[in-house]
Amino acid sequence: MWSHKQLLKVVSHTPVEVEHMGRLQASLGWVDAVRHFVPPEERLYTWWSYRARDWAASNRGRRLDHVWVTPALAGSLAKASVRREVRGWDRPSDHVPIIVDFA
Repeated sequence: MWSHKQLLKVVSHTPVEVEHMGRLQASLGWVDAVRHFVPPEERLYTWWSYRARDWAASNRGRRLDHVWVTPALAGSLAKASVRREVRGWDRPSDHVPIIVDFA
C-alpha cells in the first residue's frame, strides 16, 4: 500500500488483520502467486479509491486482492499480472483483475 503508517486504523490494514493474515498465509506455506513474480520492494496495488480525482496520477492504491497457491502448485506458476488498465475503463470497479497463468 502507499502508506501503511497512514492506514493503520483502516479496515484491511490494522495490526490485528495484518497479523492474522500473515499467520494464515504461513499456516500451510501458501505462496503469493503475484509476489512470486513481483519483488517485495515494488509497489503492488489492486484497488484505487473512487474518491481520488486522478487515481492514476496520485497512485495511492492498496493491495486488497490476492491469489495464493499451495507450495505444490508454486512450481507451476508461469506468469501473473495485475490488470491496472481496467481501472481506467468507463464505470470500472475500484478493484482490478488479477490473472495467474500456470504451466
